[in-house]
Amino acid sequence: MKGEGVFFQGDPHTGVWIVEKGRVRTFYAGPSGREITLAYWSVGHFIGGPEVFGMGRHVWSADALEECELLFISGASLQRLVREIPDVAMAVITGLVNKGKCYSALIQMLGTRTVSERLRQLLVILAETYGRHEGGKIIVDRDITYDQIATIVGATRQWVTQSLDRLQNEGVLQVSRKEIAILEMDRLRA
Repeated sequence: MKGEGVFFQGDPHTGVWIVEKGRVRTFYAGPSGREITLAYWSVGHFIGGPEVFGMGRHVWSADALEECELLFISGASLQRLVREIPDVAMAVITGLVNKGKCYSALIQMLGTRTVSERLRQLLVILAETYGRHEGGKIIVDRDITYDQIATIVGATRQWVTQSLDRLQNEGVLQVSRKEIAILEMDRLRA
C-alpha cells in the first residue's frame, strides 16, 4: 500500500480511516498540480475528515507513506457509534480539535513566517514530537525525505538541502541518512 492513495480530493466522503500501522500524508493539490503537505498521521489517528459522517466531498487527498493498515469506518456507522457511546463521541471531538489545531498552526506558519523560519519550526516540531534525548542531543529518525520537507515548508528540495547544510555548518544540527541530530535546540528556536 506504500505510495497508494487512500482518498482523493473531490471524491465523495464515505467515512474515516483509522491508522493502525504506518503513516499517512494528507495534502492539497492546487490547480497547477503543486502540492502542499498538510500533515502526517500515525498510529491512532483518523483521516478522512472534516466530514467524519460521510457527507460532502474530500477537500484534500491522502496517501500512504509506508506499508499501512487502515480500519475504515463508514460515516453512517460512526454516526451510530457517536450516538450510542459517549466515549466515541468524545474521541471524535478530541480528534477534530487536534486536527483543527494542526491545520491552524500550518496556516499561521505559512502566513506569518519566512521559508527559513518554517524550516526551523518544522525541525522543532519533529524534535518535540519524535525526538529522543541521547548524549546531549535530540535525535530524530530520518523517516522524512528532503522532498517531503520541501512540500511542508513550501520550498524546493535544493533549497532544503542548502539550508540544512547551512544549519550543519553553524553547528545547530547534524544530518545523516538515518537521523537528524539537533545539537543546539535554543539556536534552532531563535
